Amino acid sequence: MYTNLILFLVAIFLFSVAGTPESTMLSAWQAGLLYVCFLYGFSRLSGYLFNRQARGRSSGYFKTEKQLSILSLIFFSLTVYFCDPKYYLSMLPFAGPFPALVGFGGLVLFVIFLMIMWSRGRSAYEEVFAKKYSITSFVLSNLKANLPIVLPWMVLSLLYDVMALLPVPGLQKIISSSWGDLLFYAVFLVFIVSFFPPLVRSLWGCRKLPEGYLKNKLDAFCQTQNFKADFYLWPLFEGRVLTAAVMGIVPGLRYILLTPALIETMTMTELEAILAHEIGHVKKRHLLLYIFLIGSFSLLVGLLAEPLIHLILSFGFLNNLIIQANIKAETLVTVVGAVPLLAAMVLYFRYIFGYFIRNFERQADLFSLQAVGSGEALVSAFEKIAVLGGNIREQPNWHHFGIGERIDCLEAASRSPKIIQQHDRKVRRSLLFFVAVLLLTFVGVQQIPTELLAQRFEANFTEAILMQRAAQEPDQALWQRLIGDLMLNKKMEEKALAAYEKAFSLDPVNAEIMNNFAWLLLTSENLQLRDPSRALTLARGAVILQEKGYILDTLATAYWANDLVEEAVQTERRALAVDPGKRRFYQAQIHRFLASSYGDSLHGVPQAEIETMN
Repeated sequence: MYTNLILFLVAIFLFSVAGTPESTMLSAWQAGLLYVCFLYGFSRLSGYLFNRQARGRSSGYFKTEKQLSILSLIFFSLTVYFCDPKYYLSMLPFAGPFPALVGFGGLVLFVIFLMIMWSRGRSAYEEVFAKKYSITSFVLSNLKANLPIVLPWMVLSLLYDVMALLPVPGLQKIISSSWGDLLFYAVFLVFIVSFFPPLVRSLWGCRKLPEGYLKNKLDAFCQTQNFKADFYLWPLFEGRVLTAAVMGIVPGLRYILLTPALIETMTMTELEAILAHEIGHVKKRHLLLYIFLIGSFSLLVGLLAEPLIHLILSFGFLNNLIIQANIKAETLVTVVGAVPLLAAMVLYFRYIFGYFIRNFERQADLFSLQAVGSGEALVSAFEKIAVLGGNIREQPNWHHFGIGERIDCLEAASRSPKIIQQHDRKVRRSLLFFVAVLLLTFVGVQQIPTELLAQRFEANFTEAILMQRAAQEPDQALWQRLIGDLMLNKKMEEKALAAYEKAFSLDPVNAEIMNNFAWLLLTSENLQLRDPSRALTLARGAVILQEKGYILDTLATAYWANDLVEEAVQTERRALAVDPGKRRFYQAQIHRFLASSYGDSLHGVPQAEIETMN
């Protein structure tokens, strides 16, 4: 279950970070055909692996399923990149007001790979578990088993879209505020607590444990622990897996799930020890802590994603990669932004979340020891599970300690009960440390100059795109002019001069190019680049082509730079008449022309903002 949680999280993440392109690499029929080819290739690969290593052995079946699950992510990634499904899904009816439907569509594309895997693995499954299925029923049973993993995300996503459409005054403001996240987290908790347990129980096909000796004994044991829950038979892998689980935080909606194989294999004393373990999860509040840990990842991503991505993308080497390797800038931004977040997600759930759930399991083991007064029954149960599970006693487990490790801990705690208190303290301290890290992260993020990083990223990204477009379309003056504007704003005046020179050579009758070029020649901080005479020629030509306020201001400045003060004042007055909205600026310019000379201000000319056509 935990492995599948990561699997679906990665799939949802891969699709969500993929941008919606303005145009696609392939036409609709080509993209569809390529997707079918991916499905066919994955189907052949699935059949080959199941036939080769999964026949007759449960360990081989589960190993192959895990391998193919990872491969399904790879095939899905190729689909997202080459087929641009987000582009086509966004064109579906209701996709505009309900963006969640686009995400659901992407998830369906991934699930189809899993459905192929399940269908190709059906015969191997039948050999291992000795039960016949039709392909349809087998695929549906797997879908129902995995639906609870993605259901909370689906409900929250759809709820967000619905609330965004409601004509309730002030609701949109709440949703877009920081309180909106807390609101949805509260809704998530209500859903998990109230609806999730009975829904999962139904999807998994669980049946109530019949009345009788076994149920009476289990109920009696629960009473000794001041614990209430309903007991259900769990048909996981035809009920042949030796496992148990607890669901539900609220007593009235709390269930203990037991597989038939577990009931058949264990003695009553061992079943009570296993039940005590599940009770320990509730008593130690592990179910709430699972929700807290999953929610904490969302919080961390929300805090760190934007500054982290902007920081990485602000590095100059990425610009060189875009330009020299001719990689689409949008693609690089998506990849560079997605890879760190994807790695963070995998690392968080594999190591941080894994650390806590391993220690929660140990805490539940030790609670069982205390509840029944001895660790012998649980040790005996573990030994049976290890043997019947295929001699897995020493097999490591990322979300539980290995069975051998769990047995060693129980035996050590039986000899030295203080280990129980020590482990409880370890869990508490780990949680406190984790909360402290969350708080420090929250405080630290507030100190990050996010806006500055965003501006640097936008400047670098814009430069990279312009350089790439200029290389792709060397005869287009527009790209060179925009590069010149960008370089001028970045105070890289020599590069701006070179760009304007090239733009002017490509389009010598463009008012914007002539105006911006003239302004650089008049106001450059590098005095060696100034050329008032040429600037006057360029500015005159620009005004002939377009008589706009800011172009007239450039011409007036050029007159002033060439000691033609009267012409400068007259031209600035024309600018004021053309663009009265900037009266104060033009009047200040007139005062400047009359009060000082261009030569006196060579070391400190203020540069007005370059205005460009939209």
